[in-house]
Amino acid sequence: MSPSQHSSPQPDPTAGLPADGDDAVPAALTTRAPQVPADRLVAEMVPPPRFQGARFDTYIPDAKQPSQAEAVQVLSDFADSIDAGRAGAAKRRWFARKPAAPQGPRGVYLDGGYGVGKTHLLASLWHATPAPAERKAFGTFVELTNLVGALGFQQTVKTLGDHKLLCIDEFELDDPGDTVLVSTLLGKLVDAGVALAASSNTLPGKLGEGRFAAADFLREIQGLSAHFRPLRIDGEDYRHRGLPEAPAPYDDETVTRTAYRTPGASLDDFPSLLEHLSKVHPSRYGAMCDGIEAVCLTDVQAVPDQSTALRLVVLADRLYDREVPVVTSGKAFDELFSDEMLRGGYRKKYFRAISRLTALARDAGTLVTDAR
Repeated sequence: MSPSQHSSPQPDPTAGLPADGDDAVPAALTTRAPQVPADRLVAEMVPPPRFQGARFDTYIPDAKQPSQAEAVQVLSDFADSIDAGRAGAAKRRWFARKPAAPQGPRGVYLDGGYGVGKTHLLASLWHATPAPAERKAFGTFVELTNLVGALGFQQTVKTLGDHKLLCIDEFELDDPGDTVLVSTLLGKLVDAGVALAASSNTLPGKLGEGRFAAADFLREIQGLSAHFRPLRIDGEDYRHRGLPEAPAPYDDETVTRTAYRTPGASLDDFPSLLEHLSKVHPSRYGAMCDGIEAVCLTDVQAVPDQSTALRLVVLADRLYDREVPVVTSGKAFDELFSDEMLRGGYRKKYFRAISRLTALARDAGTLVTDAR
């Protein structure tokens, strides 16, 4: 089937704009296919821009969910223990030919639903750990597998093995091969004295099922369970806690006008963007968004299949990390994924994407107002 059969024509960029306007021509994500060198993948293993200011004292626990306040305390204590644990391991290596195995859990596993602040807490742990940025790493499970692919397994072990802390957000249980790969990597890093922290990604029928996610995680990383303390975090999605619903989609003219009136905005029609994502590796979606201050999309439709949906989830995560507002026409975000998808094995990913895109749509309200 030809590309033209998959996508709608781009909106008329002059629609509704004054003839003598000074508006800049917006970028198009569909023209971007960046190459990302391996050294950039390593250097960018830090909390994403949205969480650069995340700290334990800026996490606001839900008063109705005591597990959230408990998580702050546990992780704060864990951050304080990391430096002492590494110093103790170094001292043991000085007096012994072989380093002693780390005593007690050297990792914390955050088990909870989407939107309860797991990423905020992981980023807070990263910031609170007493080590320079180049001795700490933070990334999603997908970013970690991309790093192994770029560097090779042994070089990744060497690169991360001198770190004090590795934080893995959204640990995946969807691909057994990648799970075993990362499990083996984590075993090597624990042996080297690296402290670990991870957050969950549950499988079908287990969303919100407390200890199920932790049990799956610990089973998948055989031999590492003794190094992790499961830490349950209960609560509702904070992105909608007490906040208004996301605005309804706009018309094409409003989206186009906003793109031309917003410096650094991009403008694409949604079907064409989905097609373009299939040609760019998900590890490059972040670089694809470099310099983009707002994403404007016309003709948003339900995604046609699971592969397309999963690529869209990654893009949504990268936009959310960078706090890029999204302005759309067409269908609302809660209509992106079919009922079958929302009941299937990746449903948590899809609910997270809906939640994050809704937050970004809400952030875009002032851009639309200013463009009028």
